[in-house]
Amino acid sequence: MEKEEKIRGGDDISSRLAVLSSHLITPSPSTMSEKEAALAAVPSDSPTIFDRIINKEIPANVVFEDDKVLAFRDISPQAPTHILIIPKVKDGLTGLSKAEERHCEILGQLLYTAKVVAKQEGLEDGFRIVINDGPKACQSVYHIHVHLIGGRQMNWPPG
Repeated sequence: MEKEEKIRGGDDISSRLAVLSSHLITPSPSTMSEKEAALAAVPSDSPTIFDRIINKEIPANVVFEDDKVLAFRDISPQAPTHILIIPKVKDGLTGLSKAEERHCEILGQLLYTAKVVAKQEGLEDGFRIVINDGPKACQSVYHIHVHLIGGRQMNWPPG
């Protein structure tokens, strides 16, 4: 009986409605967790936020750029140094699982750039390279990218 009265009470109904409505409203990408964003992302070869950064339509804190690669600070860093390294031309390379032999040069360029940027950032004591591939790996942007992470002690196993 006491439980029924609580359910019928105005405050309880309001709080239940708030909880229910929160499940009906799709959170914006800025309020989603990385896992939620990855599960919501649709794998495709369509333009991504990275294309807009490459085209200078969205500002980024660029730390390295050449004719093939762009490196910029992650807006949601997981370590004191967290940099994303992307190819300027996607060429169907939405993730590592989509790599073909023709992508070998750019894949090598991404890793070499990671080494160059790590040195530039003073990560002599070590750093980690991460490439997320697919929703279960928390890939939320389907434009291949390398995470360069450092500036703190890493743990093993990751994830």
